[in-house]
Amino acid sequence: MSTNAALAGIQRQIMWNRLIAVVEEQAQVMIRTAFSTTVREAGDLSAGIFDMHGRMMAQAVTGTPGHVNSMMESVGHFLKKFPAATMKPGDHYITNDPWLGTGHLHDLTVVTPAFRAGKIVGLFANTAHVIDIGGLGMGPEGRSVFEEGLYIPIVKCFDQGVPNETFFDFIRWGSRLPVELEGDVYSLCACNDAAAHRLVEMMDEFAMDSLDPLAEFIFDSSHRATVAEIAKIGRGTFASEISSDGYEEPVTLKGRMTILDDAIEVDFTGTSGLSQRGINVPAAYTRAYSCFGIKVVVAPEIPNNWASLAPFRMHIPDGTILNAPRPYPVSVRHVIGHLLPDLMMGCLHQIVPARVAAEGSSCLWNPPLRGGSSVSGQARGNKPVIGDFEVITFNSGGTGARPTLDGLDATAFPSGVRTMPVEATENVAPIVIWRKELREGSAGAGRSRGGLGQTMEIATKGELEFAVNATFDRIANAPKGREGGGLGANGAVTLKSGEKLRTKGYQVIPNGNRLILQMPGGGGMGDPTTREPAKVARDVRDGVVSPTDARALYKVVVSDLGIIDDAATAALRN
Repeated sequence: MSTNAALAGIQRQIMWNRLIAVVEEQAQVMIRTAFSTTVREAGDLSAGIFDMHGRMMAQAVTGTPGHVNSMMESVGHFLKKFPAATMKPGDHYITNDPWLGTGHLHDLTVVTPAFRAGKIVGLFANTAHVIDIGGLGMGPEGRSVFEEGLYIPIVKCFDQGVPNETFFDFIRWGSRLPVELEGDVYSLCACNDAAAHRLVEMMDEFAMDSLDPLAEFIFDSSHRATVAEIAKIGRGTFASEISSDGYEEPVTLKGRMTILDDAIEVDFTGTSGLSQRGINVPAAYTRAYSCFGIKVVVAPEIPNNWASLAPFRMHIPDGTILNAPRPYPVSVRHVIGHLLPDLMMGCLHQIVPARVAAEGSSCLWNPPLRGGSSVSGQARGNKPVIGDFEVITFNSGGTGARPTLDGLDATAFPSGVRTMPVEATENVAPIVIWRKELREGSAGAGRSRGGLGQTMEIATKGELEFAVNATFDRIANAPKGREGGGLGANGAVTLKSGEKLRTKGYQVIPNGNRLILQMPGGGGMGDPTTREPAKVARDVRDGVVSPTDARALYKVVVSDLGIIDDAATAALRN
């Protein structure tokens, strides 16, 4: 390679890194300006830049795989309806169509053209999860997508900088939270504008007339690098399955993964059929989380873009819960979709076990909470009623153990969203979170133990009646360990008074009672009796493992203070 060619390659790499910085600023502007706590506190969003063919060149580091990888398909749908040649500076386009966007109506996707010297040079897109979009609210109760909320086709929300007031009237009157929803739309458009401004600065600095040469460099480099990583892991076909609690009945997901010379193909034949409730998954969301589950094992260091995901191909049969057609209900598609990386890792563990984690709690425990007239109606007699509110709080159980490291406690995987601070939820709704603590004994035992789940105790101010739209899983099907590791703890949903609640669906918490959520722990990795006694003692001191479990599961005799009885331990282990 000549010196000039080498320098050109270095400069293109610098441009690529700069482009990633541009889209990360795009995401951070959204977080700082968003109205919904789901965006500004939890980071349930995505941001990216696309070439004129609708191919994703770069994504922000901040964001969820479900949003990023399904948004990657969205821009092409926007271009079919509004070709690039018709776009003008100041235009913004929006949809929440689950089959053209990211899988359910609560996700708004906005696409914005970027112009330099009067010429369109690229497209910015983002997605954010909003708290309310009308209808039944976020939950599995709907029997078609039309019951689940306001359905927005691909339309212009701003025309050359002028807001489409007809569009904004519809969303204001269709939501329980009109100010928050309208504010979020402005936020999504503003962050795309900010990114477009930064892109023009970058192109001026590097004297770039077009993004096309950089796009081809990114795509060629990414594809070659991904194929090279696939080549390192061998060939073969590997099958796995995983179970979900489902809604009407349990759900089984089956995957058969074939590793080829230059691609990985997954066939979901044998997966359970469609549900009558909103746990169905549109195909784009299935591809999004399946690709993520493969990529984090096979090629984690390669930046995420159209070309680095292209070698991962999916066959999703019609009629399965992973390929829901319109107008099936899909509001809580994440409950099933978040299990897909564990399914992919079940296949990959058979060929690259040292790279794969045990199963974790997977799906978020993000209960939509509601109170006021829609729950209690008008006050009757001396029965008080709280003011109307609608809020979602994002929380997680434990992740699965890793081959050489313990799982992460109360951490969202695979979504990657942040746990919402108690104070943020209590600040925007009359909610009191009386308890939020790690759940002792919830981690699956192993050489590396699983991550801990957590326990939450929730009520309203005055402990008045409110409702939860339950969207929970891993209650009948605990996260599995690998290589002899133990199960993570099952989740549980109860009232403080002791009654069990259904794990999915709309339910009222009576006056004077509280909602108790016990989130699953992650599965363990390896034989628990090979765990270092010092680590077991530390877990006892930290309140993670009881002395009784230390003896029964790990064969370590340890006092309540975490002091090991070496002789008794040696005798027990031998």
